[in-house]
Amino acid sequence: MIFFDVIVFACCCCYSYGVTGGNQPIQTFVIPHSHMDVGWVYTIQESMHAYAANVYTSVTEELSKVKDRRFIAVEQEFFRLWWDTVATDTHKKQVRQLVKEGRLEFIIGGQVMHDEAVTDLYDEILQMTEGHGFLYETFGVRPQFSWHVDPFGASATTPVLFALAGFNAHLISRIDFDLKDTMQKNKKLQFVWRGSPSLKSLQEIFTHTMDQFSYCTPSHLPFSNSSGFYWNGVALFPDPPKDGVYPNMSLPVTKETVHAYARTMVENIKQRAAWFRTNHVLWPWGCDKQFYNSSVQFNNMDPLMKYINQNSKELGVTVQYATLSEYFQAIYQSNLTWEVRESDDFLPYSTEPYQAWTGFYASRNVLKGVARQASSQLHSAETLFTQYRISFPDGPVAKDWAMDKLRALRWAVSEVQHHDGITGTESPKVADMYLQHLLQAMMGVEELLAALFLLPHNLDRPSIPSSHYHRQGVQQALEQHVVVYNPLAWNITTIISLTVTLPNAAVFDEEGQPLPAQIQRSAQSDVTYDLFFVVELGGLQHRKYLIKFSEKPCSGSSECSWTYEPEEILFERRNVQAGTKTGRGLLPVLNDCYELMFDQDTNLLHSITDLQGERKVMMTQDFWEYHANGDVKAGPISDNYIFSANSSAVRAYKAVQMEIIPGKIVSEIRQFFYREEGDKDYTYSIITRVPEYPGTKVRCHRLEQTYSLGPLHLNTEVILRTSSSLKNNRTLYTDDNGYQMMKRPYRKFTNNTLARNYFPMVRTAYIEDDISRLVLVSDRAHGVSSPAEGQLEVMLHRRLWNNLPWNLGYNLTLNDSSVVRPTLWMMLGSISATSMLYQREAIELQHRPVIMPIDQHQGPWQEKERRSNSPVRAVVLPSNLHLLSLSIPGWNYSANHDVHLSQIHSGVDLHSEPDYDRVLLRLMHLFEEGEDPELSKPVTINMKDVLQGIGEVKVMQERSLTGTWDITSLQRWKWKTADNAETKNKRWWTSRDEAFTVTISPKEIRTFFVHFSYRNH
Repeated sequence: MIFFDVIVFACCCCYSYGVTGGNQPIQTFVIPHSHMDVGWVYTIQESMHAYAANVYTSVTEELSKVKDRRFIAVEQEFFRLWWDTVATDTHKKQVRQLVKEGRLEFIIGGQVMHDEAVTDLYDEILQMTEGHGFLYETFGVRPQFSWHVDPFGASATTPVLFALAGFNAHLISRIDFDLKDTMQKNKKLQFVWRGSPSLKSLQEIFTHTMDQFSYCTPSHLPFSNSSGFYWNGVALFPDPPKDGVYPNMSLPVTKETVHAYARTMVENIKQRAAWFRTNHVLWPWGCDKQFYNSSVQFNNMDPLMKYINQNSKELGVTVQYATLSEYFQAIYQSNLTWEVRESDDFLPYSTEPYQAWTGFYASRNVLKGVARQASSQLHSAETLFTQYRISFPDGPVAKDWAMDKLRALRWAVSEVQHHDGITGTESPKVADMYLQHLLQAMMGVEELLAALFLLPHNLDRPSIPSSHYHRQGVQQALEQHVVVYNPLAWNITTIISLTVTLPNAAVFDEEGQPLPAQIQRSAQSDVTYDLFFVVELGGLQHRKYLIKFSEKPCSGSSECSWTYEPEEILFERRNVQAGTKTGRGLLPVLNDCYELMFDQDTNLLHSITDLQGERKVMMTQDFWEYHANGDVKAGPISDNYIFSANSSAVRAYKAVQMEIIPGKIVSEIRQFFYREEGDKDYTYSIITRVPEYPGTKVRCHRLEQTYSLGPLHLNTEVILRTSSSLKNNRTLYTDDNGYQMMKRPYRKFTNNTLARNYFPMVRTAYIEDDISRLVLVSDRAHGVSSPAEGQLEVMLHRRLWNNLPWNLGYNLTLNDSSVVRPTLWMMLGSISATSMLYQREAIELQHRPVIMPIDQHQGPWQEKERRSNSPVRAVVLPSNLHLLSLSIPGWNYSANHDVHLSQIHSGVDLHSEPDYDRVLLRLMHLFEEGEDPELSKPVTINMKDVLQGIGEVKVMQERSLTGTWDITSLQRWKWKTADNAETKNKRWWTSRDEAFTVTISPKEIRTFFVHFSYRNH
C-alpha cells in the first residue's frame, strides 16, 4: 500500500562513504520487488487478473534470460495461486532453477505480510507456518529474512517470532516520522533488536529500518514529467490493456536519457548512504503492483546500471541486482559492532504531526471479531482432529475430506492477517471478500467438528442416520443434546450459556443426573431465553449434556426444579447529564470476589470492592464519542487508518435504563443507553454477568461484559470509558500480539497528543496503582488509551466519511453502519493476584468451550453408550504453560533436510498424499522473568506423560517455530554487539538429554514434531 509522505532533507549534498572510507565507491544493492497487497483496494481475484499473475509469469521469463537479474517474492498467497492455477510446466521448471541458483528469493515466506498491531500471536505463526510449509515442501527453501515494509508500526513480538523461525535479519519501515528523522541523522537505522525482555539475546535479531523513501523507488525525475524507474507504468483495473500500454510509463532509457537517469539515481544513492554506517546501500526497485511487465522494466534498468558501473570511478557508485540475502550478507561481513535495542516497540505510528495511525486499531470491528472467532474455531478443530487421527486412524471421518476443511480455514485465517485486512483499512468489497472466505471456511469446519463428535469411531458400530440434524415431532423437539469441548490443555470449570426458545428447561449430564441451571429472558430478544449451567471439563476433553424442555411452567417436583428462574428487577430510565446528583441510592450486586454498587440516580456503575484485597475502587462505565472532521479543508480528518481527535470526547447518551437479574449461577446487569431522552430504541448497551455459583472452581473474579453499539451517526468514534479512582499517572499497559505486555507512559506532543497516546489492545490492557490493577481482556482487537488519571478507554466502533480525494478514489472512507457486539472480561484485584490470572483469562476468552447442539440419535442414552463415550484421559499442562498448537499440518517432507533436498532434485512427486502421521505441537511459557515468584520459574515436563491422554509418544523432534528446521542444525548469524562476551557461547534454545523431557523457560515458545503409536480399535 502506498500512503506515506517522503520528507526531503536539505543536507543531501554531504555524502559519507561508510566505514571503508577513502575512495571506495558506494556498493548499491538494487533489489527488484513488487508490493502485492493481498486485498486492500481490490479483491484477490481482481488483482490476480489485472496484474499479480503477470508479475510471476513475466519475472520468471525475464530472470531466465539474463543471469545477473534478481527478484524477491514476498506474499505467498499470490505466488501459490499463480503456481497452482497459472504457471505452466515450463514456468515451474524455470522457477525451480532460479530458486536453486538464488536469483529468485522468497522473503518472509508467510501467506501474507501480516499486520503487527492488531494481529494475534497464534495467527501470525499460523500464516507463516502455512507459507513456509509450502515453500519447503515444494522447493526445499527456508526464508531467512523479513521484508516488513508496510505494516503500520512495528511490534516487538515480530522480531522474536522471526528469530524463532530461523531468520538472520529483519527489515521494517513504518515508524514514527520524527523518530525516523532522528535515527537517520544519527545513523541508527540499523540495530540488534532484543524483542523479549525475558529471552533477551537468545532471540535477538539484526534489524534494518528503511530510510525516508521506504520501499518504493523515488519516482521524481528532474528531466521528465513522468515518474522515473517505473517503465511498465501503473497497473490497470479491471483488465490489462490489450496493447500493453499502461498509464504513466517512465521515459525509456536511451543514449539521450541515460546520463540524466544515472545522475538522478546516483544522487539518491548517495543521499541514502549518508544515513547508514557502511558503504552498502539497499536500493529497493519497485513499489505497489509493479513488474507485471518485467521485460520493459529490466530492458531499461539493464543499460542504466551498465552505464553507472562503466562510470563508477567518476560517479563514486557501483550498482548490482541483488536479493535481500546478498545485501544482508554484505552488512554481516562488515563485522561492525551494533547498538542494541531492547524490548521497546515502534507503536503507535505517525506519518505527520496530525496523522496518527491509531484509528485502524478499531476499524471494522465486525471483521476483527469474525477473524478471531475463525482462529478459535480452527484451533479447536485442529486439536480435535489430531486426537481423532491418533485414536481412530481408520475411523469413518475421511482424512482427506477433513484436511481439505482445515486447509480452507487455515488459508482464510492466514489471508485476513494481511496488513490491509484485519486492520480494517480495506475497501468495502475487500472486507466482504475476507468475511465471505472466513464464513465459508468456518461452515466447512463446523461440518468437520460435527462429524468428529457424532460419527462412530469405528466401522463396526452402526452409523448415525442423516436425519439426526432434523428430527421430527414434538417429543424430539423438547429434547436437545449438546456436546461441549474444551480446546485447552487445562482443566476448566466454567459457565456455559445457550440461547433457547422455550422458557422451561432442565439439564442432565452423561449419567442422567440433573445439573443446577438458570434460565431467563434474553437481553437482546423477547422471544428467546438464555440458559446457563456449569461444566467441568478436563484438558482437550468433551462431554455430552441433555436439555429437556417443557412447555408448561416448572413445578416443585419436576425435573426442572434444578433450574432457577430469576425475577427481573426493572429500574426506570434516568436522564444523565453534567451536574446530575449521584450516589443517593446504591444497589449492591455481590459474589465471592466483588461487591459491585450501582447508582440509582444514574443507573451507572458506582464502585467495585475487591473483597480479597479489601479495597473499594470508585468506578463508572459509560459510552463517549469523538466527533470526527470529514472536510479536509476544515482540518485533520479521521479515516480507516488515522484517528484525529479535534476535540475532547462528549457523552454519547442522555438517558440510561437498567435491569438487574439476581441469579444463582450468574447475576446479570443490563444497562441500555439512549442517545436522546425520548428515544424508543437504545443505541448502546452493557450486559455484565457476575458469576454467583458457590465454591471456588468457578472463577468469581471474571466479570463478563458484552456491549452493543450502533448504528452510529456518521463521523463518530465511540469509546467505552471506564473511570476509576486508581492513581495510574495516565500510564497504560497493553499487549503486543498477545505475547508480552508493554508499558505505555502518557506522552505529550506539540500536536495530536490524544491520538498519539492510543495503542493497540489485541488481548489485554490494564491500569494500576501501587495496590490494585484493573484488567480488561478482549475477544478482538481495539484501540485503548488512558487520557486522564484512573481512566481506561477502549475505542469499540467507528463510522467515518471524508472528502479526501485519495480516500474517495479508493473507497476507503469507513462508512460502517453495522451494529457491533464485542466482549470484554474485567478483573479488579491486587497486582500479584491479577498477575497470576490475566494471561490465562485472555486465552480462556479466546478459546471458550465449543458448544455444539445436536439431535439425539436412535433412542435414549443407554449405559453401553455412556461408557463408550466417556471422556478420554485429560491432557493437562501446568498453569504457566499453554498448548499453543496441536495439529496435523499435512506438509509432506522429510524431517531430514538432506534427504528432502535429494528428493526434490530427483524429481520425486511433490504433491503426494499429505503426511497424516506427523503432529506439530507448540508449547509456550506464559510468564515473564520475575513476573511471579513461582509461575515465572522454568517448567520441566515429561511430554510422554503429559500426552498420554492422546496416545503413546514414539518419536519427538524439536523444530524451528514454523517446523522447517531441525533445531540442532539451525545456526543463526550472530551479530556483534557491545555485550557479546556475555552471550556468545549460549545456545538460543534449551534442551535436555533425557528423552521426552523438556524444560521451558519464561516466554519461550518450543515447537516439536511428534509421532504417536496408533491405538488399536
